[in-house]
Order: sequence, then C-alpha cells, then structure tokens
Amino acid sequence: MDTFKRLKSFYWPYRKYFYWSIITLIFVSSITVIYPIVLQFTIDEIIINGEYKWVPYVAIGFILIMAVKGAATYCHQYFGDLFGIRSVYQLRESLYEKLQFLPFRYYDNAKTGDLMSRLTADVEGFRFFLSFGFSQLIHFVLIVSFSLSVMFFYSIPLALITLCMLPFLAIIVYKFDKEVHPAFRGIRKSMANLNTKVQENISGINTVKSLSREDFEIGKFDTSNEDYKSQFLHTSHIWARYFPIMELIGNLSVVLLLAYGGYLVIRGDLTAGELVAFFSLVWYIMGPIMNLGFIMNTFSQSKASGERLLEILDEPLEMENEDRNVTVTRFEGEVTFDHVTHRYKNEKKDALQQVSFSVKPGQTIGLIGATGSGKTSITQLLSRFYEPHSGTIFIDGKPLQEYSLRTLRKNIGTVLQESFLFSSTIKDNISYGNPHANMELIIDAAKRAQAHDFIMELPDGYDTVLGERGLGLSGGQKQRISIARAILINPTILILDDATSAVDMDTEFKIQQALKEVMKGRTTFIIAHRISSLKHADEILVLDGGSVEERGTHEELIHLEAGAYRRIYDIQYKDKDKVFQHTRLKGVRG
Repeated sequence: MDTFKRLKSFYWPYRKYFYWSIITLIFVSSITVIYPIVLQFTIDEIIINGEYKWVPYVAIGFILIMAVKGAATYCHQYFGDLFGIRSVYQLRESLYEKLQFLPFRYYDNAKTGDLMSRLTADVEGFRFFLSFGFSQLIHFVLIVSFSLSVMFFYSIPLALITLCMLPFLAIIVYKFDKEVHPAFRGIRKSMANLNTKVQENISGINTVKSLSREDFEIGKFDTSNEDYKSQFLHTSHIWARYFPIMELIGNLSVVLLLAYGGYLVIRGDLTAGELVAFFSLVWYIMGPIMNLGFIMNTFSQSKASGERLLEILDEPLEMENEDRNVTVTRFEGEVTFDHVTHRYKNEKKDALQQVSFSVKPGQTIGLIGATGSGKTSITQLLSRFYEPHSGTIFIDGKPLQEYSLRTLRKNIGTVLQESFLFSSTIKDNISYGNPHANMELIIDAAKRAQAHDFIMELPDGYDTVLGERGLGLSGGQKQRISIARAILINPTILILDDATSAVDMDTEFKIQQALKEVMKGRTTFIIAHRISSLKHADEILVLDGGSVEERGTHEELIHLEAGAYRRIYDIQYKDKDKVFQHTRLKGVRG
C-alpha cells in the first residue's frame, strides 16, 4: 500500500466523494442481505403454513427494497466515478507539469512512447481502482461481515464450517497477488515499449519509406508485439493456476454445507427456509471471495501503474531557484566561461574540457568544429539545460545560479538546429515565446527572418494551420519561422545553432543581412559548419574534442597555415575556387 500512501495527496482532497460512495455502498450491502431473510420468511411462514394472503404484501415490499437498492447503487457508482475522475485529473495535471520542468538529461534517455503510455494507460489503470477497485474491496468486507452475522443467527455450526474455508481462500488469494503483481508490471513495460516502437515508426515514416525498410520495421514491431503477447500469456497462466483452486474450495464448502445442513433439517434443528436462506448467504460470501482474485488483479495493475507514475513524480527537477540578490530583468549580455568542464550522463569522455573565454556585451561569437567537438554543449550550459561538472559560467559578472531559470531563459533566444513547430497557426508559432505580441511585431520578426514572403504565398497567410512538427513546410521554411520566433522575444543573448543549415546560399545571405540588424546590441553565439556564416563574427572559437584549439577573427585564423580553421576554409573555398577557375577557362576556350 506504500504506492497509494505516496499518491495520497492526489485523491485525499476528494475523499468526500469516496465517503458518500461508501455510505451508499453500506445501504446496497445491507439490502442485499435482506433478500435471503425475505426468502426464508416466504418459505417458512407463507408456503409451509399456507398463509398466501401475505404474498402481495411481500411482493410489494420486495419491489420497494429493490427500488431503494437501485437508487443506492446509482449513487454509489456515481460518487465512486466522481472520486476517481477528480483524483486522476489532478494527477494527470501534475504529471504533465512535471514533464515540462524535467531537465534535458531526463529526456536524453526517456522514450516518447513510454511517457505517453504512463500518462494514458497507467493513469487510467490507477483511476479504475480508485473508482471501482477500492469500493469492491470494501463491498467484499461488508457483504462477508453482514452475511456471516445472519448465518450465525440461523446456525452457528454451519457458520463455523463456512468460516473454516475462508483462511484457505485467503492464502490462495495472497499467493496469487504475489505472482500476478510482477506479471502486470511486465505487461505495463511491454506495452510502453510497443507504444515507443509505433511512435518512432510514425515519426520516421519518411526515412522508412525512402530506404524501403518497411519489412525491417514490421519485424521490429513483431518482436515487441510477441513480447507483449508473452507477458499477457504468462499472466493468463497465473490466473489459470489459481482460479480453479479458488472455485474448488468454494464448491467443496457448498457440498459440506449441503450435507450437514440437510442433516440439521432432518433432525429439526433447522427449517427448510433457513437452509435455503443460508445457501443464498453462502453464495453471497463465496461470490465476492472468488471475485477477490479479480479485485486483487485490479489492485496489482493499479499498484504497477502507480509505481510507474511515481517514477516520473520522483524524478529531480531542474535546479531552480528564485533570483538571489538580483533584481535585473534584462541582461547587459556579458558572458564568461571559467574553466568549464562537462560530461553527459552515461558518457565516458568529457564533452567540454577546461573551456574558458569571455564575451563583451553586443559581441558576436562564432563556434566551429567537427561533430561532437562541444559547440552545442557550450550554448546548452549557458541556458542551464545542463549543469557543468566543474568551473563557473557568469553572465554580467554573476554566476548563472544567481538567476532563476525563468529570468535566464527569458533573456536568451535560441534557434536550434532541428526546428520544431507546433500543430498550430504560423502566427501562434512565431509568437510562442511572446504570446502578447501584436501582428505588427510578428510580421516584422518574420520579415527579418526572410519568412514573410513565403508565408504570404500560403492560402491563409499567417493563419495557416501547420501539420504535425510543421508538416507541409520545407526545412528552410521551418528554420526561418524558428528564427522569427527567437527574434520576437527580443533576447539579450541570441543563440543560432546551425540555424541556416537547411536554407540555400542565397536565402542564407539574406538572413545573415537581416540578422546583422537583429544582432546589434545583442550578444550572439553562432554555431555553424559554413565559414560564410561566421566570417563577420567578432571572435571565432575553433573546438576539437571539447577544448578550444584556436580563437581569433576570421582574418587572423585563415593566416594560421597549419590551423584547423584554415583546413576547413580550404575545404570549403579553395576547392570551389578551383572549380570556378576551371569552368571559366573552359568557357573562354569555347
């Protein structure tokens, strides 16, 4: 029950609905036990004694009892569902809110399909037990208690025989729960893995089709589907082993009661009506006890679901703090890295090693180097998406930890290499970071990002609704909208992470010209593989293996004959010059 105790804060505020559900359940259980009493009275007092004049009254009374029970059952189910739905509404809100504030390191290993499974199937599994399983457990206790009380009133020996069977059933149920709980946890994990495979396949369907890997993907899905089937069959085998034993014990107790009860009727110690009522009560006990396996099954599923939900809720949040001794809401833009070293989780090598540099407000810094050299790591540490293992990062002379995450990120505009757009209008996507911006500011940002012209060519202009992840736009168009989104928040520090990689050279030149105006007065970090994107930078850092190997302006670096920057320059420009000269000579000869 530890799982339910830890999740208590979500359902306990709505306990009044649970209490009303239990109060009405008490009515339902007590009225249910009245049926055998009415049956006993009908047999002994009316049929055997021939007092048929009481039949209409008994029938009317029975109908009234049924009507009261029906109303009580309705209220019980209504309040039970209300209790469960209200509880998981808050739980689902908390889970989604937690996902918004979990650090990048969590998503480095998290799988989308698994998270979706937790927020849907696992939340629903937990809700089902709150709405139905809890009350069924209490119903079991009530109906058994009420039935045994009436049975002891009718016949103490028969009641004791019935009572002797209960410990055997309890042992079977306990063993069943011990085996079925891990089995259901395996089902939940297998289902999450299955969801992940489907989500990845749908997200990457273009790649799958372009490489004709449909059969391979079907094979991967079959493997996950086979595992899901195996987990379910394993659980079914557990059910198949235990439920016949439960039924056997229940039926044996009925046979014993029938034999001994018949003997008591023959002796005159028990009336025929009491024996019939007693057997009705026995089934009122045996039914819930045999149904206890289903209740424990529901409990095990909800416990497994609750454990998976707690894994999200227990995950540490980003290292947030309120602004300490800092009242500024807008930065000047001075950035300093002081011997910063960083290593990602589960990685053996440092992503950054003793990186140090300083940037004055308004300067533009270019970052270039091979893939994995640490370019993006610098900008991610600057935004506190990760915490450095050692060293300190300063903004305006104060460590990053002096600022709250909200203050920090409101002053940093980032355009990531992989542009992500929401399934909404273009206008909403551009104004995502500044939802109160008017249309004039949105259009101005789009023009600066060279996005306005193609937007106006779309059927609904800025009100055009995009597909999932910006489906319907080219990579370059999505990047330009992302740039407009960053421009609109008017950041002090601007980060362009290979932001023009998906556009052609002509569009890149136009964007760069526009960004020159945008970058005025802003500290800008430009990550790029094209030297043409970095030539205008005030300083360029050349990274290799997480260290700053070279630094200087474009003119300074290309004069380092044996330098890494010069090699990149030669690859990108010298070969092009040769091709250009060859083409020109060929044209002259022609």
